[in-house]
Amino acid sequence: MTTKFKIERPLIPNDLPQGTFEDVFYDEEPYLSHQMITNTSRENDSIERLIVFKVLFQKVSLIHSNFNKIDMTDVIFENCDLSNSTFNEGIIHRVTFKNCKLLGVDFSEAHLGNVSFEGCIMNLCNFGLARFKQICFDQSSLRSTSFYDCQFKKVKFEHCNIDEVDFSDTPLNNIDISTCKFERLNVTIKNLSGCVISTEQAIGFAELLGLKVKR
Repeated sequence: MTTKFKIERPLIPNDLPQGTFEDVFYDEEPYLSHQMITNTSRENDSIERLIVFKVLFQKVSLIHSNFNKIDMTDVIFENCDLSNSTFNEGIIHRVTFKNCKLLGVDFSEAHLGNVSFEGCIMNLCNFGLARFKQICFDQSSLRSTSFYDCQFKKVKFEHCNIDEVDFSDTPLNNIDISTCKFERLNVTIKNLSGCVISTEQAIGFAELLGLKVKR
C-alpha cells in the first residue's frame, strides 16, 4: 500500500510587485525576493548560488542558462520555459512548476522538498543523485528522464508518460506508477520490490524478469 501525503504549496503573498530578472545582476550576492516577474526572455545566463524567495514567474523564458547551486523557496513557475538550463546541486523547497517546458533541465544532485510538476514537458531531464521528499509529478511527460541513484521519500507519479525513464540504482518501494504510461523502463531488478503497478504493467515487468507470459 502506498503512503498518502500532501504537498506543501508555496507561500506567496497575493500582492507581489512587478519586478525584473535583471535585478540579480546588480547585487554582490544574487537575490530575488517578493516580486512577480512576467513576460521575460533571456538565455545563456550564468548565475551561481542565486537565492530566490517568494517569487512568481509567469510566461518567463530562461533557457540554456546555468543556475548551479540555486536556492529556491516559495516559488511558482507558470507557463515558463527553462529548457536546457542547469539547477544542479540546488535546494528547491515549496516550489511549483505548472505547464512549464523543462526539456533537458539538469537537476542532478539537487535536494527537492514539497515540489510539484504539473502538466510539464520534462523529457530528457537529469535528476541523477538527487534527493526527493514529498514530490508530485502530475500529468507530465518524463520521457527518457534520468532518476539514476536517487533517494525517494514520499514521491508520486500520476498520469505521466515515463517511457524510457532510467530508475537504475533507485529503490522504488512504495512508489506508485500504476497510472503512468510506458513501454520500456531502465530499472534495477532488486529495487523493484514494493513498487506499485497496474495489472497490465505487471505483464511487462514479468517479461523483464525473463518470464514467458502467455497472452
